[in-house]
Amino acid sequence: MTVTTDTDALLSIGEVSERTGLPTHTLRFYEQEGLFAGPVRRNAAGRRMYSEEQAHWARVCTKLRSSGMPLPEIHRYVALVREGPGNEKERFAILREHENKVAQQVADLQEALAVIHTKVEIYEEALSAGTADQLWRDGPTCD
Repeated sequence: MTVTTDTDALLSIGEVSERTGLPTHTLRFYEQEGLFAGPVRRNAAGRRMYSEEQAHWARVCTKLRSSGMPLPEIHRYVALVREGPGNEKERFAILREHENKVAQQVADLQEALAVIHTKVEIYEEALSAGTADQLWRDGPTCD
């Protein structure tokens, strides 16, 4: 635990929560899991104090997690960041691989959305024409 008396440039857990939209328990969880690149400081009263960089890092971790990156992979990335210069290619590889996975998820979702949109249009037209009762007459279809 790093204790600091210079809190001018630091943010309380509540301030970080407000700025990032992350609940305070998530910030505590990130600290407990070792997901911050550096130690979270404490003021003289023992309260957590975060730098602007840590607030930004929390947002990055949240986006990695919400986009499907498993915690062990985030841990691996954070460990490389902590090691400092010299492993940028490894960090890049982790991020590139995740970017590719997310891009595929987006493409899959766009395809699903197109199918759903077509079905909505079919229902909209059938409801307007008063023929909605005919939609499933011959059984379900995904066309």
